[in-house]
Amino acid sequence: MNIKLTSPAAVAAALAGLLATAPVLAADYVQAPGSVLAFATKYDGEVFIGTFPGFDTRISFDPAKLDDAKLEVTIPLASAKSGNSDRDSTLQGADFFNVGKFAQAKYSATKFRSLGNNQYAADGTLELRGVSKPVTLTFTWTPGAQPVLAGKATVKRLDFGVGGGDWADTKTIPNETAISTKVVLKAK
Repeated sequence: MNIKLTSPAAVAAALAGLLATAPVLAADYVQAPGSVLAFATKYDGEVFIGTFPGFDTRISFDPAKLDDAKLEVTIPLASAKSGNSDRDSTLQGADFFNVGKFAQAKYSATKFRSLGNNQYAADGTLELRGVSKPVTLTFTWTPGAQPVLAGKATVKRLDFGVGGGDWADTKTIPNETAISTKVVLKAK
């Protein structure tokens, strides 16, 4: 096939067409609108779900170069919303997040693994209430103009001193808290 490009506009159009079909590789991304970070647990057998609407995500990710990937998430704990103002106040208190002393939690990961079928694992560290523990986030990566990371993790709240004192009974509140996220991203 012989393509003749006779004008600068034709050259620009041809280059734009090639770039539009090129795969997006290693890039730094920041969180875009439409992102959600949620948690789910039970209280006296009743499931409740909450969100952290103020969270912030930064990621460098290329599925072909996992050794170079990194993820950082900052979570302002006072932003926790569960749909119940009494519960939200309790979550902010000293027995749970203790937002007066620990305003935010941080998750960071620099070790990534492919699990196959567009599934990945980020082996990272969660810092919550002054305690740092390993937490693995498993996720799917949907590439595109605005890539999407959709993931889940399990956090053992008592490892971080969340829900201590009278709340430490795992019959009332399970130790395991399910975390899920959908992060819409844009190029940095």
